Amino acid sequence: MEVSRFLLSKDKVKYIPSSATMMEAMDLLEENHYSAVPIIDEQGRYVGTLSEGDLLWKLKHTFNFDLSTMAEVPLSSIKLYRHNESVVIDADMEDMLTLAADQNFVPVTDHDGIFLGIIRRRDIINYYNDGIMD
Repeated sequence: MEVSRFLLSKDKVKYIPSSATMMEAMDLLEENHYSAVPIIDEQGRYVGTLSEGDLLWKLKHTFNFDLSTMAEVPLSSIKLYRHNESVVIDADMEDMLTLAADQNFVPVTDHDGIFLGIIRRRDIINYYNDGIMD
């Protein structure tokens, strides 16, 4: 079964542009009670996933960091400690279980890397659970 059936489309997903600041990212995560969010570049391509941990490590490794300067820190200066794999829209669900073990969601792109949306971990687990219970 193709992952497109489980896609939560881009228009229903919170994501952050790669041009955003650290403060914008922190605000987005806080407002939505998220622990991670996809990062999308100016061309609409998926470039990575920003997590709360990435932001915390940036705070720790920035000498004399002052919270008031977060609006000046570009996302591009924040190291992403985890590489969240994306899949293309015509991938099979059978390929998703391994990714779901390590990611809250799996970003979905077209063949040019353009971000289309996500598949949530719970949808992947439910898919496999339904298969086991049948």
